[in-house]
Amino acid sequence: MITSVFKKSTPLNLILVVILMLVFFLIYQFQDLTWTKSAFSILKKAMLFIVLLGSVFITNFIAKKNGLSKDSSYTIFFYFLLLLFSPSLLNNINLILSNFFVLLALRRLISLQSLKASKEKIFDASLWIFVAALFHFWSILYIVLVFISIIFHVSRDYRNWVLPFIAFFAVGIIFMLFSVIFQKDVLGYINANAVTDFKMDYFTNNYQNAAFSIYLTIALFFVISMFISLPNRPLVLNASYKKIIGSFFIGILIFAVSSSKSNDLLVFTIAPLAMMATSHIEVKQLQLKQEMVLAVLIICSLFVFFSQL
Repeated sequence: MITSVFKKSTPLNLILVVILMLVFFLIYQFQDLTWTKSAFSILKKAMLFIVLLGSVFITNFIAKKNGLSKDSSYTIFFYFLLLLFSPSLLNNINLILSNFFVLLALRRLISLQSLKASKEKIFDASLWIFVAALFHFWSILYIVLVFISIIFHVSRDYRNWVLPFIAFFAVGIIFMLFSVIFQKDVLGYINANAVTDFKMDYFTNNYQNAAFSIYLTIALFFVISMFISLPNRPLVLNASYKKIIGSFFIGILIFAVSSSKSNDLLVFTIAPLAMMATSHIEVKQLQLKQEMVLAVLIICSLFVFFSQL
């Protein structure tokens, strides 16, 4: 029954997910009402929600535009459910913005399979990744995915290998100009953010620990499902699926190396995991199995969300 609701992509389904996101966003925000006393703070919260919505719809666009999902609403629904595993993320503007720009880069990299305007796509993707790194430094690791994409599609043209470096200098110049105008310490910013920490003892309570464990279990299930089904996928889509898998593991690496650890850092894995979950649920199988997978994910996401409030 649950699967039949999101089996088709309709305006009603999109509205339903937007409403659900708004409700849970407000549930978290209303724990502390100090932001309601300032018009600027209210505007900031509204913009934060709009960027979150933008991330959801970019993920949905990537999946549908590149044939990674059928005409369904599963991708946006899975994204919403996975977002609930870390309620504090709903206040982390830097990670939300960084993830948003990474998704813009991922959109360009996956569309590279068409081989149309490949140089523009490589440059754009590199540019968005370096912009994302301004908000969370270690998202710069996604530049590896740019070079992987070049290897997959356009490795013979040496100019394609140079484009990421041009994008780096472009963002670097803009950042330097910004730092001069607003008197920011560039080296201080880099030293403060380019810090690694592999410790995993950041949990402040058992509920955060449970949320992390459940999330990794769910992720492992969908990743294994993707690896198993990959040989049976259309050959033309194999490179795209591999980039999605690569994106997920880079997200895990960012979580592993970043300092100031929290479950919020898993945000970089949400989009690729939502697409892998969609791919799993859309494979022809018994409806009971589909219902069970979706029901378990809904129960887990609701439990970890409310337990962490």
